Amino acid sequence: MATAPKEAENTIVLEEIHTETQEPPKGQKTFTVEEAVETIGFGKFHIALFLIMGSTGVAEAMEIMLIAVVSPLIRCEWQLQDWQVALVTTMVFFGYMVFSIVLGLLADRYGRWKILLLSFLWAAYFSLLTSFAPSYIWFVFLRAMVGGGVSGHAQGLIIKTEFLPTKYRGYMLPLSQVFWLTGSLLIIGLASVVNPTIGWRWLIRIASIPGILLILVFKFIPESARYNVSTGNVAAAVATLQRIAKMNGAAMPEGVLREPTKERRGRFKDLMHPKYLRTTLQIWIIWLGIAFAYYGVILASAELLERDLVCGSAAPAVQDPGDDSEESRSPCHCHLFGPAAYQTMIISTVGEIALNPLNILGINFLGRRLSLCITMGCTALFFLLLNICTSSAGMIGFLFMLRALVSANFNTIYIYTAEVYPTTMRALGMGTSGSLCRVGAMVAPFISQVLMSASFIGALCLFSSVCIVCAISAFTLPIETKGRALQVCI
Repeated sequence: MATAPKEAENTIVLEEIHTETQEPPKGQKTFTVEEAVETIGFGKFHIALFLIMGSTGVAEAMEIMLIAVVSPLIRCEWQLQDWQVALVTTMVFFGYMVFSIVLGLLADRYGRWKILLLSFLWAAYFSLLTSFAPSYIWFVFLRAMVGGGVSGHAQGLIIKTEFLPTKYRGYMLPLSQVFWLTGSLLIIGLASVVNPTIGWRWLIRIASIPGILLILVFKFIPESARYNVSTGNVAAAVATLQRIAKMNGAAMPEGVLREPTKERRGRFKDLMHPKYLRTTLQIWIIWLGIAFAYYGVILASAELLERDLVCGSAAPAVQDPGDDSEESRSPCHCHLFGPAAYQTMIISTVGEIALNPLNILGINFLGRRLSLCITMGCTALFFLLLNICTSSAGMIGFLFMLRALVSANFNTIYIYTAEVYPTTMRALGMGTSGSLCRVGAMVAPFISQVLMSASFIGALCLFSSVCIVCAISAFTLPIETKGRALQVCI
């Protein structure tokens, strides 16, 4: 009695294997994942996908921006010098750089969803540990581990990209910036309340909550159908597409799903394939430069506020001139943010979404390359304008525009990178690009927090020059992905 169901089950399995490995009968209709995604269209599933995967940006922004609002406090608590404060941010991005490549490789081999879940568990665990750091050295090490976990959050963007119909990618992906903005504003707002009352350790604990909550809702988002097909798991891909069609109230394409199976996935040498070599090298330059400019703006903003370096302002009265104590002679600069500084940070952070409508129009009508070239050129210009002698309001205005431009740069390059590489190496392409991106982020603190103190115009000229190089690289990219279907393999 027990053997009959078992035999039937084995027969079904064999039939499935036969179906997946044999060509369909002549004349039978077939379809690809790309065609299925386009046929099903946009609906309820994609809204849920946008909200859940987009919210990974909230957790990532809170963990990354945390250092900007905690730096003044740890500087005072552990009597740190400029280079030591800069090293904290650098080590966060060092962890990001190392793990970004590793997690990208693993995601192409074992799945986007699994790596995304692992990265959130990792980041939440080490973030909580950071709040108990007994010393500066432990704090630096634990934040580097947090950076490693945060690097895996990019898989959320890849999952969104692989499920969205072509014509919606240029609109929905830039809108994800709203989540990063929300996380940035949330951490600044929390810092203004928590830091002066219960301290930075509790701020870190509270900042880890969104990441923990997101882990609980990941189960509602399936593994990428494109990934399943690339591994030969056609049955899982079909089940996922049927689920999406049901949620959207749409019909599946007629026929059976057929895609070429790629046995080897996530190979670094594929990025160096002649078809993608030039694209890869130029993308790496752009990612490095954009991160250098983005985090340079953020850290420069904090530095200007902390040191009150607005043109025409009085010298900061950090210590009483008559105080000849050892603390007053310390090379460590200790000046905590006040309410006005937090307000200025909020205003400049809101700038990250100011150009979003124009950025979306540029991406969809001018194309990814030209849009990125224009915003990078404008970023270079506004870095130089930051040196103009102006009022506090003028300085805030320049910072506002810079935050808007550097955010637009990130929007565009994220979309372009996710679209230009085929499914078999998309996660690796994003991972290596993200890794190079963190090299720029690692250098930025030493320019914004160390070189800027020695030569303000020198630091600004360096930021501007890098942006010009990126603008040229963007304009000369060999592939335009506007309206282009996602590729399956090389």
